[in-house]
Amino acid sequence: MRVPGVCNGNSATVVLAHLNGAGVGMKSPDWQAAYACSACHEFLDGGYADSGIWREQRDLLHLQGVIRTQERLIDKGFIQIQGQ
Repeated sequence: MRVPGVCNGNSATVVLAHLNGAGVGMKSPDWQAAYACSACHEFLDGGYADSGIWREQRDLLHLQGVIRTQERLIDKGFIQIQGQ
């Protein structure tokens, strides 16, 4: 995720942080998630950005992380794009 001022850079704590919006008690699929260190994951889930501009910034950082994670998963062959 690389959240400025939050990320601890500790790869040993990395988990998959799923996008919100899948429904109550459900998670988005793994391809809709970003690699996040423990501090970045807490930033996403910990209520740092309850509303307004902070929520939008948090969501944008999360989406950027999802894109970077998808690129890594494609490079490793875990996600395959048909026709490529």
